[in-house]
Amino acid sequence: MMSGNGLFYPIIGFASVFAFIYMSFGDWKIGSSEETRMSFVLRNNTQFMVDGKAFYINGWNSYWLMDQAVDEYSKPRVRAMLQAGAKMGLTVCRTWAFNDGAYHALQISPGRFDERAFKFRLDDCFDSLASQFSFSHQALDHVIAEARKQGIRLLLSLVNNLQAYGGKTQYVNWAWQEGIGLSSSNDSFFFDPSIRIYFKNYIKAVLTRKNTITGIEYRDDPTIFGWELMNEPRCMSDASGDTLQDWLEEMSAYVKSIDKKHLLTIGLEGFYGPNSPKRLTVNPAEWAATLGADFIRNSKISSVDFASAHIYPDHWFHGQEFEAELKYVSKWMLSHIEDGEKELNKPIMFTEFGFSNENKNFHPDKRDRFFKTVFDVMYQSARKNGAGGGSFVWQFLVGGMEEYNDDFGIVPWERPATYKLITGQSCRLATIQGGVVQQKANLKDLCSRRR
Repeated sequence: MMSGNGLFYPIIGFASVFAFIYMSFGDWKIGSSEETRMSFVLRNNTQFMVDGKAFYINGWNSYWLMDQAVDEYSKPRVRAMLQAGAKMGLTVCRTWAFNDGAYHALQISPGRFDERAFKFRLDDCFDSLASQFSFSHQALDHVIAEARKQGIRLLLSLVNNLQAYGGKTQYVNWAWQEGIGLSSSNDSFFFDPSIRIYFKNYIKAVLTRKNTITGIEYRDDPTIFGWELMNEPRCMSDASGDTLQDWLEEMSAYVKSIDKKHLLTIGLEGFYGPNSPKRLTVNPAEWAATLGADFIRNSKISSVDFASAHIYPDHWFHGQEFEAELKYVSKWMLSHIEDGEKELNKPIMFTEFGFSNENKNFHPDKRDRFFKTVFDVMYQSARKNGAGGGSFVWQFLVGGMEEYNDDFGIVPWERPATYKLITGQSCRLATIQGGVVQQKANLKDLCSRRR
């Protein structure tokens, strides 16, 4: 999500005292009778593939899953959200696999992890990193195990460009506090060698972690659709884009050196850089080319498997008429799909799209029309075997989560018209791809009731 959208991370909650009992005697041990069989998602040029068939994604964002899995009182929300997504015919959920130095922190400081999520001691031998885990309350394990149980895949983001849940600011603060940081600038995250080591250590710790519930290392688990390097990377101190490009090349290659089974994306917002002709014709304004990111240049990196872009016209423009915003959404999406086909030879996923309820004269009908515009472009691309790989609503919640909401979040089943629109997209895409194995039962029931 973009900065300035009102997104905030939670500041309330209670530490769990029942974690050991729950994990020992609860219902989370996945037996052979419950285990859902999954295959890795692959890429064939501009298409995602599962079991030899094209795979088009109707997905959603619930960034909060790991955070809610820490405490016993909130843990049921994880299952409720993933079950609901499965019943809606959704196939992939994008969520955070990071929480750096914040409340419910996963990473308390470089190399130190909270036992409620996972904990290890980083010793002097980097190669023994994966063996240093001691687990107690495995929040991220829980999320992945539950997703597997529900037949949902996860797109896991590894760090935030924004300050929510720590982000690059926290890494810079750690280096500065230890007296080894080159600069107090947030953008030193991208160029400080010490911070690069911090982040590489984190990547290796997550990718090589063995899930204590399923017994599968993350890098070997097809429940994970893929990895996202960073949520909305920007390096505004270097508008040329060279600093961010260098970081992306190094980190994407590092991920692939550890995990060759999963797909990798960057997490871009999709803005065209200063050397792209489309900066003048497609970017929302001149500022978009000055952020240090460049959709084409960044996405061409060979170790990046698919491109990503976000869609927030009501935050990019001010005072624009609603109908003009809808036209721009189509233009933005078609431009990036064209890039996927002609420039990148890779799929493009619109990994966030949302419509603010703080807009002047907001009405849910307008949000539904915005959703429909995105869904229609995606569906038409899929019908033509185009590069449009999927779209992800920002964001879905379950009831009672007001403190996690921003001006975009919805509980999708609370408004029948919105629910029908979302499930309709699942059924439309299923007619093209036949549905992935894990969702066939849900889709059969869902789509038969729509006829």
